[in-house]
Amino acid sequence: MTRKRPPKSSAPRLASARRGVQQPGKLRIIGGEFRRRQLPILDSPGLRPTPDRVRETLFNWLGQQLYEQQVLDLFAGTGALGIEAVSRGAAWVDFVERNPRVAEQLSTNLASLNITASAVHVNDVQAYLTYPAKPYTLVFLDPPFHQQLAAPCCTALENSGWLDNEAMIYLETETSLAPKVPTNWLLHRETQAGESTARLYQRQAP
Repeated sequence: MTRKRPPKSSAPRLASARRGVQQPGKLRIIGGEFRRRQLPILDSPGLRPTPDRVRETLFNWLGQQLYEQQVLDLFAGTGALGIEAVSRGAAWVDFVERNPRVAEQLSTNLASLNITASAVHVNDVQAYLTYPAKPYTLVFLDPPFHQQLAAPCCTALENSGWLDNEAMIYLETETSLAPKVPTNWLLHRETQAGESTARLYQRQAP
């Protein structure tokens, strides 16, 4: 009895299907100087990197506005958003992450890319936002879901001097939440992916 061999093309098709898929425990940088670099991330409860598709959409929205930006990445986690911003020309990024282990891995990844125009602050975001502020031109705000953190953080950003007159604010929340933001934040773009909704606001000086 002659055994049938699988078609020779089946293995290449499988390999092709896997190309470009983010590996487990890895963060892939999408564009800019560090495009396609993959960085290790911790398997930590609650660590939820912004999906590739959402990041790509966000940075398409921002376009050339990344150059020379002063960026604040709150609830930084893997640093996916802030690192992507540096890769695309941001002048400086402050990362705020309260989990020491996650913050340590983020610092290690920044060092592996020789990114020096950044700082990692191990702190609770709400506590950090009570410190004396400096104005940022771009803020990433991606709080843990279902903890009612978005509204108080938005209020603190607006009322405590953290935002440049025409700052852009990216806010990612669970889709079930209709976030309460300051009235002078105008919704610029919005998209949904799975259980999360991403919104980009443009601030107008009051």
